[in-house]
Amino acid sequence: MSKTPLLIATAFVLCATALFAGHADARERSRAVQRTPQGGSVAVERSNARFESQRQRAWQADGQGNASASRNGRIAGVHGGSAGAERSAYRNADGSAGRQGSAYANGPNGGSASTSGGISRDADGNVTGARTTTATGANGNGYTGSTTVSDGTLVHSRSCTSAAGDVIACPRGH
Repeated sequence: MSKTPLLIATAFVLCATALFAGHADARERSRAVQRTPQGGSVAVERSNARFESQRQRAWQADGQGNASASRNGRIAGVHGGSAGAERSAYRNADGSAGRQGSAYANGPNGGSASTSGGISRDADGNVTGARTTTATGANGNGYTGSTTVSDGTLVHSRSCTSAAGDVIACPRGH
């Protein structure tokens, strides 16, 4: 009986094992969870050949009507793009509440965008808030926008600039 087929099969198994073991090492994921009667948290991390990401969230309440929560995350691609976001919110026993958040994105070819803002309601029901957004295209053109709300009045302003810094007309969406 020839040993050649056995040697070929053994070589194939060793190569396949090495290939799959290397592929398995390229993917990683971890998760951590903590819980208590007053709150908890979760954290997740992932990594593979295309991207790395992390995200977390946490929450808490005191049983008296006060509670808060937050979450954030980020991702980075192997070709240079990245993005992230953070958010939080709260509610109090007196009826006041609010939320804040921010986010960003950076493209691998130079474009970027970011936004941040929040809104809140006091115990009497008065609502105020603001948000600011900026974006820059890969060609260098930019956008800045701002929105505020107070006493039921909403105000939005925006401006656009060319790559040279000159004010230009903002394009309308379709």
